[in-house]
Amino acid sequence: MPEHSALSAIQQADFTLNDWLAYIEALHPKDIEMGLQRVDEVKQRLNLQTNFPVITVAGTNGKGSTCAMLEHIYQAAGYRVASYSSPHLLHYSERVRVAGQEIKDHELIAAFKAVEAARQATQLTYFEYGTLAAMWHFAKAQVDVAILEVGLGGRLDAVNVFEPDCTIVTSVDLDHMEFLGNTRESIGAEKAGIFRKNIPAICGDINPPNALIAYAQKIGAKLQLIAHDFAFERTQSTWTYRSDDIEFKQLAMPALKGDFQLYNASCVLSAIQSLQNKLPVNVEAISQGLSKVQLRGRFQYIAHAPDVILDVAHNPHAAKSLAINLEQTKSNGQTIAVFAMLADKDIAGVIQAISSQIDAWYVSGIDHVRGASVDKISEAIVEYLPQASIKTFKTVTDAYHQACIDAHENDRIIALGSFFTVAEVMRALHGDNQR
Repeated sequence: MPEHSALSAIQQADFTLNDWLAYIEALHPKDIEMGLQRVDEVKQRLNLQTNFPVITVAGTNGKGSTCAMLEHIYQAAGYRVASYSSPHLLHYSERVRVAGQEIKDHELIAAFKAVEAARQATQLTYFEYGTLAAMWHFAKAQVDVAILEVGLGGRLDAVNVFEPDCTIVTSVDLDHMEFLGNTRESIGAEKAGIFRKNIPAICGDINPPNALIAYAQKIGAKLQLIAHDFAFERTQSTWTYRSDDIEFKQLAMPALKGDFQLYNASCVLSAIQSLQNKLPVNVEAISQGLSKVQLRGRFQYIAHAPDVILDVAHNPHAAKSLAINLEQTKSNGQTIAVFAMLADKDIAGVIQAISSQIDAWYVSGIDHVRGASVDKISEAIVEYLPQASIKTFKTVTDAYHQACIDAHENDRIIALGSFFTVAEVMRALHGDNQR
């Protein structure tokens, strides 16, 4: 199978979707290679035109929730909405949606063929290839608005080759430090790279890095900061959004769990308000969208008696939010963590953030080149919690199955630490082994 030259029509004719995904994965020697030149070159050859508003969303945590809220609200308002997100949990098609429906295999293959024809000798990464394919599909699907989730950072992310009509940075914290820098300031500067002159630049971080603010001011972006330019107030069962221009009262609470979701929801409403001249939305559609929003793997209950919860939290900031959710949904029994992480993540930081809510740790490895070993994770737990109850397993599936055996009906099981962890539990539940 050729890795650098374009596939022939004969080769493409025999390719299944899994063949295409394997080919794309092997195309570039690195999983991640920051930069816009490669993807921009192929974009130009594809003559990709975005004749629809684009909302670009970046942030350490909260990107997925924010994109999901935008998608559901605009759909409730009657728009044909495109959404591009990553990573996927079980199927690649989860990444690309139009009108609430995942892209079909034949549509995805058609998009890959178009990118391959335009790529020529350019080596695209897996994410770059997928981003171009998604946007090619959206252009063909005649959508009204596209919501694009940044994969990593912002400034040099493939999504950033497409000019936005509105930008959101949900939060800034320490993650992907090998690519983005090891301070909030450096990471904030990278995420601010999605901002544009005279375009709304919304930030939901309560303490935004100075570098983010400075960049927005330097280029003349229309910066809107939470708790300064817009804010929210929660009542017992509803909430209020207000800005200098408008106030929405008695809004439905987001269906996604956690009080922190109101920060994401406020960013969403700020974005919607900034685009009212292009995409009018009324308050009824806002409440309807918020009340129905769903996002797999974010404090997702998948079983009861015992409760089984899935959460992709993989950095300390996300783990803190998860700990708050667990605290607010008290269990009458013990909480068992099915826990596996990637080696390049802040394992100790996640353990410290979540430890107050965990009674027993069922630790496993991840079948991935970046997966942390059982020993590494166990040592990190013991270092912070010398008396911790720890059981070790070869796979996440093994850990989950044993947790189900050991748990009583009043206990709860929380699978966390990585998208890979959550995905493997999902496959264990559904017997789904597709890519």
